Amino acid sequence: MLFVRPARLSDLDAIAHMARTAQPVLHSLPHDRAALEARIALSEDSFRAQVDFPGEEFYLFVLEDSVTGKLVGTSSIVAAAGYSEPFYAFRNDALIHASRELHVNRKIHALTMSHELTGKSRLAGFYIDPSLRGDAAAHLMSRARMMYVAMNRRRFTPEVFSLLLGVTDDAGVSPFWEAVGRKFFGRDFKDIEMVSGGRSRTFIAEVMPAYPLYVPLLPEAAQRVLGEPDPSALLAYEIHLEEGFETDRYVDIFDAGPVMTAQVDRTSSVAGNETRTVRESASAAQGAKYLVASQHGGEFRCALATLPEAVEAAGASAARHGAHVPAAAPLDAATRAALNVQDGEAVRCAPLYPETPQNEDESMGEAQ
Repeated sequence: MLFVRPARLSDLDAIAHMARTAQPVLHSLPHDRAALEARIALSEDSFRAQVDFPGEEFYLFVLEDSVTGKLVGTSSIVAAAGYSEPFYAFRNDALIHASRELHVNRKIHALTMSHELTGKSRLAGFYIDPSLRGDAAAHLMSRARMMYVAMNRRRFTPEVFSLLLGVTDDAGVSPFWEAVGRKFFGRDFKDIEMVSGGRSRTFIAEVMPAYPLYVPLLPEAAQRVLGEPDPSALLAYEIHLEEGFETDRYVDIFDAGPVMTAQVDRTSSVAGNETRTVRESASAAQGAKYLVASQHGGEFRCALATLPEAVEAAGASAARHGAHVPAAAPLDAATRAALNVQDGEAVRCAPLYPETPQNEDESMGEAQ
């Protein structure tokens, strides 16, 4: 069984392997072993800390196979992006160029360097082992972060965002970088990606253009990829849409990948979140797939389980009389062990696949 938990220093070797092999590279996980060890230590301190408002905390999660103990995925949350240095992105502005004499009135899109996302909570570092089949593991790894946010609201801002990978070719070349970034840095995209520090390094402001870049003046290849996710990020893009994220007016400053934002209260993991009571079950229940999360002993765990609908799980009699009875979460032994919970304890649950009109449209022909 796969489950999500916080990373530990004992996971260093496995996380270092994922950081080295991830393609495209994960700039949120440094390749340098000492820097990565410090990153994991910061995560451990962040999970333990008593937090009243978001600050410099960093939360690193891993996806573990409970049978083999192997780590097969990772993701993270930055409590406040750009906490020590501004977080940079390009804002897509519409500028009006008009002349009454020539009877011209044109709306021209321009990219302006912005740090307006600074201070907002950010989802980052999403990686899934290519050997995993199906998309359930990817949904679990990605959405477990929002389950943690739902259970720890004071640690994060009311709005969260995620920066997805922009389009690159098989050699890792970004059309947007070649048109813009290379002109100012004179280096390959991968090199700058690794030293960018999550888009919060002062050299970005020092080197990148301070004036707007007029989109029509960019090569067509660069214009075509503005706000487009890389094919390898399409699944993550779909998962964010299902969660309730939307593409915003920002794009990544290096590869022009989409920046997706969401109001925490409106996300599926928060709006559809409910507390249930664990019940021992000899086998999996009948019903729908749910994300099930616990914080037993202060350690967060999240796994997938099939649960009955809420009204059915609460009991027909209680529903008829209007009694507020927590719905049951019948879990088999393997799931209880993964979540580290026992019969009678409370867990938080949210549907894995939210029923929304958007999902109904996408089911007719979405790319996985």
